Amino acid sequence: MSEIPIPRHAQTTLTLDTRGLGLYPMSGSIDRWLREIDARLGQVTVFCRHTSASLTIQENADPDVLRDIMEFFDRVAPEDTPWFRHMQEGPDDMPAHIRTALTDVSLGVPVASGAMMLGTWQEVYLFEHRRIPHSRVVVLHYAGY
Repeated sequence: MSEIPIPRHAQTTLTLDTRGLGLYPMSGSIDRWLREIDARLGQVTVFCRHTSASLTIQENADPDVLRDIMEFFDRVAPEDTPWFRHMQEGPDDMPAHIRTALTDVSLGVPVASGAMMLGTWQEVYLFEHRRIPHSRVVVLHYAGY
């Protein structure tokens, strides 16, 4: 009779200090944590605890991809839009909320052999939507064996 593995969960937080607007790679930090907890087979949920920053999985090979993404969001949700009412924290605040609404604050990624099963050119990024530096908290939750 074969042994049935016992499912387990693990959770931690990562704090990322941003330099302002941009995409910040996170896959290395997430995979290091998965190795530390001896993750084998399961899923990691990555959750951003902010409304003006988000998460995305994008290409990590050609820097033009990230530049084009930044330009796209500058055009879709530009600063100093005259009809925005929410401006308490500056002209980049409401565009940051819109950019977060158009992206994700939570990602689920399959895990095997202690690493995320990302494609060859994929990277998990924290997407900082504010111009000034921030300290962002991301929750990692692993469920698996």
